[in-house]
Amino acid sequence: MRLSDPVTKIKNVGAARARMLQNMGIFTVEDILEFFPRRYEDRSEVKTIDELEENAENTFKAVIAKTPENVHVRKMVITRAELADETGHIMAVWYNQGYLKNALKMGEKYIFTGTVSRKYSRIEITSPEFEKLDSEILGAGRIVPVYALTKGMSQKVLRGMIKSTIENISEQLPEFLPKKIRMEYKLCDRNFAIMNIHFPESDDKFFIARHRLVFEELFLLQTALFKFKQNYNKPDVGLVFKKINNIIPVCEKALGFSFTTAQKKVISDIEKDVCCGNTMNRLVQGDVGSGKTAVAMAAALLAINSGYQAVIMAPTEVLASQHYESFKQFFDCFNIEVCLLSGSLKKKEKDLAIEKIASGQAKMIIGTHALIQKNVEFFNLGLVITDEQHRFGVRQRTLLSEKGNNPHIMVMTATPIPRTLAIILYGDLDISIIDELPPGRQKIDTRAVNSTYNHRIYTFIRKHLDAGHQAYIVCPIIEESDSIDAKAVMTLVDEIAGTEFRDYSVGILHGKMKNDEKNKVMTEFAEGKIQVLVSTTVIEVGINVPNATIMLIENAERFGLSQLHQLRGRVGRGKDASYCILVTDSKGKVTRERMKIMQKTNDGFEIAETDLKLRGPGEFFGTMQHGLPQLKIANLYKDAQTLKESQSAARKLLKEDRELKKDENALLAERIVKMFSSVEKIGI
Repeated sequence: MRLSDPVTKIKNVGAARARMLQNMGIFTVEDILEFFPRRYEDRSEVKTIDELEENAENTFKAVIAKTPENVHVRKMVITRAELADETGHIMAVWYNQGYLKNALKMGEKYIFTGTVSRKYSRIEITSPEFEKLDSEILGAGRIVPVYALTKGMSQKVLRGMIKSTIENISEQLPEFLPKKIRMEYKLCDRNFAIMNIHFPESDDKFFIARHRLVFEELFLLQTALFKFKQNYNKPDVGLVFKKINNIIPVCEKALGFSFTTAQKKVISDIEKDVCCGNTMNRLVQGDVGSGKTAVAMAAALLAINSGYQAVIMAPTEVLASQHYESFKQFFDCFNIEVCLLSGSLKKKEKDLAIEKIASGQAKMIIGTHALIQKNVEFFNLGLVITDEQHRFGVRQRTLLSEKGNNPHIMVMTATPIPRTLAIILYGDLDISIIDELPPGRQKIDTRAVNSTYNHRIYTFIRKHLDAGHQAYIVCPIIEESDSIDAKAVMTLVDEIAGTEFRDYSVGILHGKMKNDEKNKVMTEFAEGKIQVLVSTTVIEVGINVPNATIMLIENAERFGLSQLHQLRGRVGRGKDASYCILVTDSKGKVTRERMKIMQKTNDGFEIAETDLKLRGPGEFFGTMQHGLPQLKIANLYKDAQTLKESQSAARKLLKEDRELKKDENALLAERIVKMFSSVEKIGI
C-alpha cells in the first residue's frame, strides 16, 4: 500500500464506504492518515456493573446474559440485551439497529461504553458502543479518538480503517522536516506522531505527537507564504513614487473632513513603502466605517501624482459603483479622470472604458473581476488595491498585479481579523490596522431576543419606517428547505408583505438574482423607493444607505460573529440612532455567549477574537476564497506559541535557502507544493 493509493486499497473499504469517505474529504491512503480526531474520550477506567455512575458515560466489561430481542414499536425497532458481570446486571437498549440482535452473541464477552441512566427503578445503558474482547480494542479501555463523521459511517468502523492503514504503512511516512529543525524544536518523527495522534499510548505521547503535527502544519504554511512574499517583494525593483508635500491636509481638503490619528498612521506607512524603492505589499485592516476608502484615495493620489495609474478591484458591482461615485468626487478636485469597468456595462461603455485604460487617459480605475480579463491592458499601472480581500484569492490579486510592471499592492478588509489569524491568512503581506472610528460614528444598539418577540419587533420597525427611515431583514437561506430549519427570504417576503408591512414597500435581494436585478433593487433601496429590504448576506459587503436604521437578523445562530458584525455595520451610517435585532431560538451555550458579546461591544476586533475562541479558525470565514488550505489540526487560539516558533523557523530556513534548492529541503519543497495543490497556486 502506498500513500497515493485510493481508499479502496484499505482493508474492508468497498465502493459504498469509499463514497462515505469521499464525503468526508478522504480520497487517498494519506488522506485517511491525516484525518485527525476532533476530540478524545478517556475510557481507560474500566468499571464493574455495580460501580457504574448514573447520568454519566461509563466503560465496563460484560457478557450477553440472555439472547437479544427486537421489539417493534410503531415504525421503530428497539433492540434489548441483558448484560451481566460478577457484580450485577444491566439492560442495554439500541434504537433502529435491528441487525444487532444477531451481531451480539449470548455468552460472549464484550466491552461497552455509553451513558447509564435509571429507568423504572433499574439501570439501563442507551445505544452503547461495544467491541468483542477477543479482538484488539480501539474504542474502550484507553484514550479513544472521536472523529467527525458522515451519514452511515460509525466511529468503530473508521477507527478500524485508520488502525489497519497505520499498520500497513508502518514506518513508510516520509520525513520532510529538515533534521536541523526537528532537533532545534524537539519534534518527534512523523511515524510516531501519526500513530499517537490517532491512538495515543499515553497523555505524554499524545502531546508530543500533537506538537509535532501542529508545528509541521504551521511551518509549511508560513514557509510557503514567506517564500511567496520574497518572490513577489524582491529588493530594489519597486516603483518609486514622489512624495506629496502635506499629503494629509491636501487630501482632507478634497474630502471635506479630517483624518483620524489611525488613518494618518496608515497613510504614513504607505508613503514610506511606495517612496523607498521596494514593492509595497500591505494589508489595511479596519472595522466597518473606519475610513479605509479615504486611505485608499490618498495612496492612489501618490501613484497618479507620480505618473502612474491606480486601480481598485471590488468584489461586487454595487460596491464598485459606490467606489466610483466617491473616488470621482475626490479626484474631480485634482482634474483626474476616473473610469468604471464592470461586467454589467453595455458593450459600447465597456469598450470605451478599456480604451481609456489602455491609452492612459483614465488614471484612476474602479472595477470588479472584469479588470482581470485578458483584453484589459493598462498604460502604466503603478498601484493595485483590492477591497474586501477575503473575497478574492491570492491568484486573482496576482493576475491584476501582472497587468503592471511590479506595481505596489494594497489590500483592504473590513472583516476584523485577530492579528494571529491575519498573519496566517495574509502572511505574504505587511499589516496596518485602522483601529479608530471617525468622530460622530453611531454606536448601534444591539438586542438578542427569541421569535416570540416578532410582533413587537415589527411594530418597532413600522414606527421607524413612519419616521422616514428604512430597515434590513436578513435571512440565512433563500428558499425553504426540509433539511434546514431556518427563515427563508422568499417565504418571509410572502408572509410580511401582505401582513405586517402591507402599507410599506418591501424589496427582495439574494445571490441567485441577476446582477442587473440586484443593482436595480439596491438603487431603489438607496433612493428610498424600497422601505424594507429582505435579503440574504449578499448585503454584507459594500452597501451604504445612511437612511437605514434597523438591521433585523433571523436565525442569528446560523451566522458567524464576524459576519453578524459585518451585517450590523450596514446601519448606523447616518446621523440617526440605529438598532440591530438578533433573533434566535437556540438555547445552546455557545449561542448564548455569541449573542452576549454582540450586545456588549461594537468593537470588531474584540468580536473577532471571541469568534476565533468559540468556533476556531476552521470556521472563521466559512469559505476557502482566501486561497489557503484548511488547517487540519492547528488551533490558532491555543497554538499561538507554536505559531511564533514555526514563523521563526520558516524565516531562518529561507534566509539560508531562499529557493529551497538544497538536498535536505527537497522533500519540504515538494510537500509545500502538494499542500497548495487543492487551492489556488501562490507562486511556490
